[in-house]
Amino acid sequence: MGGVTDREADSTVPAADPVPFDLASMRKQYRAEGLSETELAATPVEQFARWFKQAATDGGLFEPNAMVVSTADPEGRPSSRTVLLKHFDERGFVFYTNYDSRKARELDANPHVSLLFPWHPMARQVVVTGVARRTGRDETAAYFRTRPHGSQLGAWASAQSTVVAGRRALDTAYAELAARYPEGEQVPVPPHWGGFRVVPQAVEFWQGRENRLHDRLRYAAAAGGGWRVERLSP
Repeated sequence: MGGVTDREADSTVPAADPVPFDLASMRKQYRAEGLSETELAATPVEQFARWFKQAATDGGLFEPNAMVVSTADPEGRPSSRTVLLKHFDERGFVFYTNYDSRKARELDANPHVSLLFPWHPMARQVVVTGVARRTGRDETAAYFRTRPHGSQLGAWASAQSTVVAGRRALDTAYAELAARYPEGEQVPVPPHWGGFRVVPQAVEFWQGRENRLHDRLRYAAAAGGGWRVERLSP
């Protein structure tokens, strides 16, 4: 017998709007004050320190050291996640992770990495591109000792990026570790956990401007050492 096909039936039902907002009209007008080449510090790390201090004090940001870390596997397939910056100096930008995690495995295979600091309340972004290298065990251990006791246990309890049976399995693993290493007892540094230092090859400072004519100034590593500054079109 003939009848209405699924395709025909579906065509009579109005499609639901998946987004209850008019995204095309959502926009903010950014500040008139910009960023000029004459204002820049001698090195990108010095400039980053200036902006980071402002972000941490006057910027109104929840976690100014939160950054999006983007990696790619050997086939070029990208992945991104938010990680906390824990140290920076002229040698690079440091974060810590499980060395068996997806990001760490991708960095071991392909050390090229991008860091993005999305400081939206200030209409600013900083983008760092460079090469990631593992920190030494002494440096890792020194930082691990500064972590709260619970975070130290968490580094052992979580086999990061692997499939877990459920929340109960994770909580059980943590409880067993808490019983083995109660508060006040030293927790050993996991051999599968440590830091990465991103050695910058380019650092872009993005300042939002009116009419979407943003200021984008990029430090690029010069072949003979030092840095050259380039202005990018918005």
